[in-house]
Amino acid sequence: MTSFPFRCLTIRRNLIYSARISSILRERRTYSALVSPISSVSQPIRTAFLCSTPCISSRHSASFTVERFDHTMASGSEKPQSVHEFTVKDASGNDVELSKYKGKVLLIVNVASQCGLTNSNYSQLTDLYQKYKDQGLEILAFPCNQFGSQEPGTNEEIQQFACTRFKAEYPVFGKIDVNGSNADPLYKYLKSAKGGFLGDGIKWNFTKFLVDKDGHVVNRYAPTTSPMSIEKDIKKLLEKA
Repeated sequence: MTSFPFRCLTIRRNLIYSARISSILRERRTYSALVSPISSVSQPIRTAFLCSTPCISSRHSASFTVERFDHTMASGSEKPQSVHEFTVKDASGNDVELSKYKGKVLLIVNVASQCGLTNSNYSQLTDLYQKYKDQGLEILAFPCNQFGSQEPGTNEEIQQFACTRFKAEYPVFGKIDVNGSNADPLYKYLKSAKGGFLGDGIKWNFTKFLVDKDGHVVNRYAPTTSPMSIEKDIKKLLEKA
């Protein structure tokens, strides 16, 4: 027959084990409830949560490590402060430092030659440039073939199209990507400075960024926003000392 002290010790040990198991199960249920909707949370919030969570199961350890590394790298790197810090390629592949546009108001547009928005946008961009170029406006056009493959031509063909058909006197640069891993660094900066509706990515041809004389992004306009409809915003920046 088991002695009374021994029975008490056994019962006590079992209670301790039961309490530990219950605690572990509660932690797992709590973590599962928090992690399950995490894919719908924005990147900064998701990163902050993962970095502050002390208990990460092996199933999530890989993504935790990558996200924390990316967050650390981003916080430690020096971010550009204006578009004037960038260098882009012209249609001939030559470097163009955007610091040459210091003191100018810039309208930066991703263009395409075969889009339903092409005629109206190119025509109005030409009108705006003719009207305000002597007051300090510069239009920077960047051809892109990522939307419906509507800019399939070579840089030379694009130049001829813009300059002959629409009398474009503003610079039309070399063709670039504006989204994805190969996006031009300038466009990565523009998108981070001014996010768009339903995310930062460029949605279609003729998205427009308005930049002040110091190279700071002031506004972003949807592809369907006509160039002439933002004339008043351009005038305000031109009138600023």
